[in-house]
Amino acid sequence: MASAAAVAPAAASIAPVPVNVPLESLETVVPVEAPALSTGVPVPVPGGFEAPRHVTGRLLPAGILPQLPLTSELPRTLVELPVENPLGEGNLGVASAQSESSELKVTSPGADVGAPVSAPRPELFGQPEPVLPELSVLAPSLVGDPAAGLLLR
Repeated sequence: MASAAAVAPAAASIAPVPVNVPLESLETVVPVEAPALSTGVPVPVPGGFEAPRHVTGRLLPAGILPQLPLTSELPRTLVELPVENPLGEGNLGVASAQSESSELKVTSPGADVGAPVSAPRPELFGQPEPVLPELSVLAPSLVGDPAAGLLLR
């Protein structure tokens, strides 16, 4: 158990895996210089989910299929494209689009199910009565704050 406790804080601080996307092969198809693209692959870290809970008057617990929260960091992304001079030779500069890293929070879908019978009824001498079963889907969510800028230098 001590080793699991020591690994847990390290897993929570996983950074995105850096990736440089090779786009040089585009130059053989399109007669322009290929853009440079560097980004990263986010590594999702699962969090603790809320356990199903008892609700008075219901036979099945609420939140029977809980939502799983995930957190990750959206990586810094940089795209640079040389801009050619349309009137002559050479380049005007480099157009670059850059997004900074930001935190991302995601929750998976969940479900809530109601039993096809009611709770025991005193007027029926403690017998349940049939009811229409209930099913609800808990919607997934995606929360983040990405921002980007475009620059010609």
